[in-house]
Amino acid sequence: MGSLSKSAVEDDDVLSTINIVPFVDIVLVLLIIFMLTSAAIAKASIKVELPSAATAGAKVESTLNFVLTADGRLEVDGAPMSKAQAAALVRREKKKNPKVQAVISGDKSVDYGLVMDLIDLVKQNGVVSFALDVEREAAEEPTP
Repeated sequence: MGSLSKSAVEDDDVLSTINIVPFVDIVLVLLIIFMLTSAAIAKASIKVELPSAATAGAKVESTLNFVLTADGRLEVDGAPMSKAQAAALVRREKKKNPKVQAVISGDKSVDYGLVMDLIDLVKQNGVVSFALDVEREAAEEPTP
């Protein structure tokens, strides 16, 4: 063994650690793919023409998604509901998760009062964290 160098002997040792970096990379890629496809599927299932705003914020991940369609129907997470059913659902979800959030989407042709009624419904049943869903439009350059 005198002719073997020290590095050659070290190469024969058994690796006793597990390299989890490739596993974490794969899991993160799968998570991103899942997030992108689930958002596309949810958007494709409900046809709503959202109003635009130059100052629209980032999307909010939410538990409850409220949609007011152009003909005034209310849908919660894709299921048609009355206001009473929606209020009961909000109370149930609030009991399950105190930090529940809501995203309210309304077609731009919907009466403003209906949107305000829906905001009141959400707030009166315990959900204080909500967002209004809008599409971002290109901001115009201010004129000096």
